[in-house]
Amino acid sequence: MAGIDDVFGDIFSDVDAVVLFSPSGSYYEQFIELDEELELIVVGTENAVGSDAFVELPIEFENVADRIRFGLEGALERGVIDDGDVLACATSVFGDGTDTVSRVRADADSHTGIFDLFAKSRAEPEVIRAVLELAIELGKKGQKGKPVGALFVVGDAGKVMNKSRPLSYNPFEKSHVHVGDPIVNVMLKEFSRLDGAFVISDSGKLVSAYRYLEPSAEGVDIPKGLGARHMAGGAISRDTNAVSIVLSESDGLVRAFKGGEIVLEVDPEEY
Repeated sequence: MAGIDDVFGDIFSDVDAVVLFSPSGSYYEQFIELDEELELIVVGTENAVGSDAFVELPIEFENVADRIRFGLEGALERGVIDDGDVLACATSVFGDGTDTVSRVRADADSHTGIFDLFAKSRAEPEVIRAVLELAIELGKKGQKGKPVGALFVVGDAGKVMNKSRPLSYNPFEKSHVHVGDPIVNVMLKEFSRLDGAFVISDSGKLVSAYRYLEPSAEGVDIPKGLGARHMAGGAISRDTNAVSIVLSESDGLVRAFKGGEIVLEVDPEEY
């Protein structure tokens, strides 16, 4: 009679590398002590175990598929794995410890851009992360209990300003405040009730609110059901070196655009 190793053995057979997502020191050491000649790669928000092959996660992706995609795209970009490699990816789904293993083939042709969003954007990664977390928090709580939509354009602020016009006064015109500051985030949540985009510099400075974006929407392909806010966010990310983070009022999801494409989609309620 077949044993459990016979059923699950195919997951580990002929893998080219093992990818550990945020492993504990003891879990990592178990792999180091193995005699297997496998490449060992660590993906996490910090390299707590001192791995030579390390890909930094800018955020703790709650969606496991996004977490793995980011790790593999980063590993391909940095040359620690090759296109076509078969990988055993060990990560946490149900608790703090590693509890899930996935067999994945690295595929450079299925590049989603999720790694590029943080690692290869003009804006600083921590700024993109701060804006993303702000949009997620706003998506969870809404404005006074009601769902709201919002559009944040991050990076390449000079060019974004040239491709937009004011809808009202700019409350940040003479200020020097930055996204991520708790007081500033409260202000942004209040301003999100009104129309227009927020424009944020590469370093996180609030450049403007209430901006009407004017890039051409021609050639921008967004999913059916998404409206003008997403179209504008996609188009401005295509025509500048900015990224756009959009909170949808209709379905409550947060989407990030780069190069005119959606590269990340987050459900605030699951984050």
